[in-house]
Formats: sequence, C-alpha cells, structure tokens
Amino acid sequence: MAEDSFEVQNTEELVHAPERNEHRVIVDGSTFDDDGDAAMKMEMAKEAFRAYSGLEHKPPRHEIWVWYAYELCSYFVHTVLIPIVFSLIISQVVDEPTEPRRSPKGLTCMAGEMKLYDQLTRSSISVGNSKVSPLEWTSISWAIGLVVAAPVLRFISTNLDHSPNQQLITGAATALGAFFCLPAGFFKVAWIFPVYIAPIVVGITIATASHTRHHGLMVRGFTGTSLQRHEFPVRRGFSSWLSLCATAAGCIGSAVIVSFVYYMLRIHEIFIGLWVVSIFSGLKWLAGIVYVIALRPGEIVTFPEPKCHFLSPLKYHHGLGSLIIVGLSSFTSMCIFTGGVLYLVGELCLKPVFLFYFWLIYFIFPSVALPLLQPVQLVLKASAVNMHLLGLILSMVTSGTGFQFRNHNWNRHHVLIFAAVQGTSAGVLHAFGRVLAMDCSPAGKEGAFSVWLSWVKMVGTCLGFAVASGSAAANVGTSFGTAFCTAAIAMVISIYGNISDVEGAVAAGHVNEEGLDDSNSMSMSISDVNGDAKKEPAGVAVSAEAA
Repeated sequence: MAEDSFEVQNTEELVHAPERNEHRVIVDGSTFDDDGDAAMKMEMAKEAFRAYSGLEHKPPRHEIWVWYAYELCSYFVHTVLIPIVFSLIISQVVDEPTEPRRSPKGLTCMAGEMKLYDQLTRSSISVGNSKVSPLEWTSISWAIGLVVAAPVLRFISTNLDHSPNQQLITGAATALGAFFCLPAGFFKVAWIFPVYIAPIVVGITIATASHTRHHGLMVRGFTGTSLQRHEFPVRRGFSSWLSLCATAAGCIGSAVIVSFVYYMLRIHEIFIGLWVVSIFSGLKWLAGIVYVIALRPGEIVTFPEPKCHFLSPLKYHHGLGSLIIVGLSSFTSMCIFTGGVLYLVGELCLKPVFLFYFWLIYFIFPSVALPLLQPVQLVLKASAVNMHLLGLILSMVTSGTGFQFRNHNWNRHHVLIFAAVQGTSAGVLHAFGRVLAMDCSPAGKEGAFSVWLSWVKMVGTCLGFAVASGSAAANVGTSFGTAFCTAAIAMVISIYGNISDVEGAVAAGHVNEEGLDDSNSMSMSISDVNGDAKKEPAGVAVSAEAA
C-alpha cells in the first residue's frame, strides 16, 4: 500500500508539474510566476520584444502636439534670434556713425533707419589688425559655436541612439542655450558676444538633433519596422504631415519674436528693449523644455564604437546626398533673406512699419501655406525630393527676379509677394529636408543622422548669413546671384545625384522589397496586442491620424 501511494503521488506531481509552469513568463532571462499581475507580465514581454526588434510605440496625440510645441519654442533661434536680435544688440554697443549714409538710389531715407543700417554694416569692431561690422561679428560668433559643437556631436550621436539619457541631453542643451540669452545686455562691449552666441549655437544644434531624431522614431512607430514598396506612401504622408505642421508652428514662433523686435526698435532705449527681447526669447525657448517628457529612450543598451556610429551616415549614398542638398538649401534661404532685408532698408529705404509687414508675411504666410501643401503632395504622389525641388525652384525664382531687378525701385506689393514666396520656400526646404534625411536613416541610427543634419543645416545658414552680411551687404546682386547659383547646384545634385526617398528607405531597411519578413509580422502582432491601428493605405487617413 505504501508503494502504491508513493506511485500515485509521483504520478500526480508529473501530471500537475506542467500546469504549474504553464503560467510562467520568461522575459529577458527572468522567470515570473503566476502570482503577479498578468497584464504587467505581458507589458514586460512586449517591452523586451521592442528592445530587441527595434519596434516603436505608435505616437499618441499628446506626444505629437508636444513635438510641435518644441518647434514653436525653438525654430526662431536660427531664423530670428541669432541673425536679427543679436546683430541689432551688437550694433548698439559700437560707436555711432558721424554722418548717416545716403541711399545709392537717391531716395529720401529716414535718419534713424539709416543710422541703424550704418551701425549694422559699418566696420567698427577691431579684431586684430582688421575691423569687422556687427553683422560680421555675429557671423564669426556663430561660426565659433559650430566649431565647438562639432566634437560634442560625435559623443551626442551615440548617446541619442543607444542610451536612456535623451531627456537629460535635450534638457541640458535647451537650458544651456536659453541661459545665455539672459545676460546679453550686462556688458556693453562687443568682444563678449561670442561667449553668448557660441553656447546658444551649441544648444540649438544639439536640441534640434534630438528633436529630429524623435521625428524619425514617431514615423517608425506609426508605420512599423518594415514596409513593402507599395506601402511607402503611408510613411511619406505621415512624415510629411508631421514635419510641415511643426515648421508651420515654428514660423508662428518666429513671427512673435520679430513683432517684439519691431516694437522695441520704436522705443527710446533701443539697447534695453533688445535686451528684453533676448530675455523673452530665452524664456520662450526654455518653456519648450517640457518637450523632454515625451522623448523616447534608445533601443540598445550596449554602445557601439563612437567613431563608426558617428560616421555611419556617410556610408549611405542617399543619406549623404540629402545632407549635401540640405546644407546648400539652408545657405540659399538665409542668403536671400539677409540680403533682401538689407536691400530693403539700405537701398529702398522702406519705412519701419513696412519692414515689419515684410517680416510678418515672411513667417506667417508659410504657417498657413505649408499644411495645405500636404494634400497636394498626396494627390500628386510627390516624393520628398520633389517637394524639396519645389522649394529650390521658388528660391531660384525670388533670387533670380531680385538679381534681375536689383537696380529698380521695387513696388510695395512686389516686396510683399517676394516675402510670401521666399518664406514658403524656406519652410518647404526645412520641412522636407528633415523628411528626406529621416527616410534615409536606418533604425537605431536616427541620432547619428540627426546630428549631421542639424550641424550641416546650421553651417549652411551661418554661411548664407555671412555672405549676405559681409562684403555683399551693400551689393544685393552678389547675395541674390550667389543664392541663385547655390540653389541651381542643389537642384543638379538632387536630380543627377540619383537621390530618392524610396531608395533611401530601401537602403535603410524601412522598405522590404521581398515581402513581409518575420520581424514585420511580429511587429504587427505586437501592434494588435497594444490595440494600435494597423497601416492604412489612404493618405487622407494619415493626415487625420496625425492631426
């Protein structure tokens, strides 16, 4: 009887042993019993799968809106704060001209406006054995910031992609840049401004890189890890919509700052007023720091070799081509804008209120026009390269027209049309340059591509400002002619360089031409578990989801 009882007991253990292990979940080498919460186990399993498969969460609506908000709070830094606000502040600490210049066209100009123009363009700051103007001193300070940022970005690229420190990096970069906006008026000496401007350049370059990387992750979260070629329009529609709306928000933020600048230029204490604008700009930028709560961590904990990871974008033909044309287009946009503003003030002698209208139209018109371009893009099935070419064509139209009629007195309505067209061109180039770069970026390397994109774009913008505000400050033909040739070169590279968003996505692994592989099937299964919407072929659905 004892032996029979022992045999029955062992048989029961053998029968019930699998039942006790059926409800155990193994996650990343750890086993969890059935005593815990089943939902928590499932969530941990999904997180472990995401860590090894590169799958991203589908972006919720609040994440998209916060991403828009950061562009609203930061886009103005390289479009208004550095080229306009700091140039004007520096012009207030140099010696005043003894006699304001006259318009080369013989027009009647207001003494106050011509005095301000002379302060901006006259070589009055001693640098070694030579002298530079406040505009040129701003360019030099900008360049110093880019040189300082270059080695930092090598370290940042690896940490953006393969560490959990994205929030710390972005928050620190934003705080650094915003902080140096505050003391701009403490010392009324020109030599100290590189100390202010360089950290701002470093901060905006790093923060923009993180912001761009986030764009790539949200797009990948919406579309999945790999698409078939016929599904690529889904990615194209969602990515374009995100970038266009963010750029529109950024243009609104820039319009707010230029409005503040115009108001402060009308008061008696211009220097104090511009200092207030700088402080307000820093606080506005700092307000965007709430964006860091929505940042996504890196997918892999192990770090690759920093140099190889940082240089990885140069190994992709389409990615390298996109960086080149983004740099050239940024040069074109800033060269036309700076040269045009100096021409309107120094030669056409436009009244301050009309210059204010020019600024407003330049920034506000794109905020309306850019979102309207996305349905047009979907209907025409235009790629990111085609839309970028559209921006270059618009820049060639404005710069070519300006060069042709540089010796004429422009009518006021022509000036406003110029502002609307060129503002739209700058917005299109900015938005679709980002889309194209992220299409060419492989999963896990968005940070490396983003730091290159941010730095190259800032270099192009700085060079465009330097050319238009340097020796070409009194010769708008040089600014417009140089911008026209640069845009033409960018178009040639785009067309004959065989740059394509689809082929770039294929090379990056976003598009699978051989059908759905196992990883994509698994990602769709996880999406089903999460309750995420599946991929939709209709472009209209993409726009609605992004909104």
